[in-house]
Amino acid sequence: MFRVGYRLRNQKGIEASRRRKGSSTTVEFRTSRKNTGGRIHVVSYPGKTREDIASEGIKKKEEEEEEEEEKEEQVMDVAIPNITFDEEDSQIEISGHSLRNDPGPHDPSVLYEQDEHISSAVWEGLERGALRCHEHTSKLEEWKLTGKQLELVEKAGFRYFRKIEAFSLDNQLISALVERWRKETNTFHLPGGEMTITLDEVALNLGLAIDGEPVVAVELEDSSAIPVYIAPLEQVEQCTRAYLLYLVGSTIFSTTSGNTVPVIFLPLFEDFEKAGKYAWGAAALAFLYRALGNATSKSQSTISGCLTLLQCWSYWHLNIGRPKLNQGQALDAFPLALRWKQKLSGLRSKCDVVQYRKALDSLQPCDVEWLPYHDMDEIVPEDIKDTLILGRSRTTLICLDKAEKHLPDRCLRQFGFNQPIPQEVPQWKGTDGEADQSKSIASSCEDWSKHRDQIVEGEDRVDDSEYLLWYSNITRKFVGRHTSLESMFRQTVAGMTKMLELAKTLSREDMFPVNQKAVENIKNILNESLKNPFSNSKGFLLHLKIVVTWCVSHYCLELFGNVFTINQS
Repeated sequence: MFRVGYRLRNQKGIEASRRRKGSSTTVEFRTSRKNTGGRIHVVSYPGKTREDIASEGIKKKEEEEEEEEEKEEQVMDVAIPNITFDEEDSQIEISGHSLRNDPGPHDPSVLYEQDEHISSAVWEGLERGALRCHEHTSKLEEWKLTGKQLELVEKAGFRYFRKIEAFSLDNQLISALVERWRKETNTFHLPGGEMTITLDEVALNLGLAIDGEPVVAVELEDSSAIPVYIAPLEQVEQCTRAYLLYLVGSTIFSTTSGNTVPVIFLPLFEDFEKAGKYAWGAAALAFLYRALGNATSKSQSTISGCLTLLQCWSYWHLNIGRPKLNQGQALDAFPLALRWKQKLSGLRSKCDVVQYRKALDSLQPCDVEWLPYHDMDEIVPEDIKDTLILGRSRTTLICLDKAEKHLPDRCLRQFGFNQPIPQEVPQWKGTDGEADQSKSIASSCEDWSKHRDQIVEGEDRVDDSEYLLWYSNITRKFVGRHTSLESMFRQTVAGMTKMLELAKTLSREDMFPVNQKAVENIKNILNESLKNPFSNSKGFLLHLKIVVTWCVSHYCLELFGNVFTINQS
């Protein structure tokens, strides 16, 4: 990076050195002028004291120089700014102001994986389009369960969840939300602060248990011996296990494979009563957190996990892409995801990823529904209601060989509290088969066992302003540019073309030779850079840098000030 700095006027100064020669005084006026060297004038004034001569001479010289400056200022009357050009980022900065909006983060200590995040690619104009959403619920309604099977499904912990069945997904909205997800904190980084899907919202929207034993892998027993005869009850249980495997494999644990379900979940349903003691909701959230984190990669084109939960969460909190409910429609259905499955008034507005992205980029705290569930106590079953406090548990969520941090202390406004600056999150990179770089699954299970003792408390006296100031420094402020790169590039080319026209028609009769040469150089550089600017953007930016440098270093920038506009490049 280089920096060029100049002041408004040429540096000028006058010195008077006086020597006595008999009855006359000789005064030397020494004028220093930047880029032109110094000149010395020696004048003798008989009969005057050296103080008088110095005073009169200095005054006269100052008047002459002021006259000269006024003439120069007819051509040059604009303050020359400090200019910085960052070759790595292809970014020009004038007087400390960037010529493109810097999306952040300014402090990378929190979002330390920004370079690999999809928002970096989007900022550079590399659109990946909408993600392919893998949640395979279309066939769930075709399963017809008997009374005994429904009893077993309820015993296994899926009494409420099975009611949701097929759900229509908005791939464009989900893709825009993914661009805001940060796996470093397991939160959405929105303009007004962090938000996330918490455990209590899993319980409310899906009706799954968020308290209980962690969902960890169970070894398969030897199944080589196939019995000749299967009792009727065992047949019912086997069919129910098949249904449950399909249910979880197509929804909360859906994968990007499209048509397969990992058999690792099957042993979890061997004992229905034991299955009912698992914290299925916590496992579903861990799985979704991991899927969201994976989907933020630049190279990823698909997303899995319980996308019904993600979309319902967005509908509750954000008025973006939210459908309108019919008036008089029953609103007492549980789980709450059913509210967004019912018949809606009119068609849902069709928006693409870019439109949703712009809506999220302009979202303000006042546009967020922080407490959307505050008046729903009457429709929430007691067994679910008793566990909702776990939404504020700072713990580790576990799903088989995956473990993810649950950090409600970063989103306390979702619980009605003001938001302080949250505590630092240790850097970790959970991978399949190794849930945490610093913890094993066993230690993660130990952390989960304390989840009821790790409830985050809010403080009413906390001022959000301190948090918002901190947050603005560590977050990615927006994902998309207000103007596309292509549009900005074309505007810059148009501006430089106008500069070239002015340089060609500019009268150089009254210019100093050095400025005449500068204008000629600028013309040559502009001609070269405008030959084919769209074939080599890096070369074009290099030429743009040279033009700006020449303009500044030879005091010609103001000649083109009316047309030389660089648009957030």
